[in-house]
Amino acid sequence: MSFVAPAIPYISAFTQVAAARQASAAGKFNQAVQNRNAQIATQEAEQIEQQKEFDIGTFEQKFSRLQGETKTNILKSGVTLEGSGLRILRANAEQAEIEKDIIDYNAKIGQAKKFEEANFSRIQGQVARQQAKSAELGYYAGAGTSLLKAFF
Repeated sequence: MSFVAPAIPYISAFTQVAAARQASAAGKFNQAVQNRNAQIATQEAEQIEQQKEFDIGTFEQKFSRLQGETKTNILKSGVTLEGSGLRILRANAEQAEIEKDIIDYNAKIGQAKKFEEANFSRIQGQVARQQAKSAELGYYAGAGTSLLKAFF
C-alpha cells in the first residue's frame, strides 16, 4: 500500500471545494454578463424613444414646408383656399397625423422588443446563477462524501 492512499480523500475533497468555488465564480460572472446585456437593451430602448422624437420633429418640419409650398401653389394658381384647395390641405394634415402615428407605433414596437430582450437577459442571468449554485452544492456534497469515506 502506498503512502499516498490515505491522502486521496483529502485531495478529492480539496479538488471538490476548488471546483465549487469556480462554479460559484462562473455563475456570478455569467449573471453579471446577462445583467449588462439587459442594461444595454434598456439603453437601446431609450435611444429608440429619442430617435422617435427626432424623427417626428424632422417630419413636422418637412410637413410644415410642404403645406406652405402647397398653399403657395394653390394661391399662385388663382384658386382660393376654399373648396378643393382646403380639401388638399386637410388631406395632407390627416395623412401627416397617420404618418406620425406610424412613427410612434414603430418606436413602441421597437422599445417593447428591447425591454423584452432586457427581461430575458435578466432571467438568463438568474438561471445561470442558480445553475452555478446547484453545481456548487454538488461539489461541496462531493467533498463531504470524500471526507466521510476517509473516516468510515
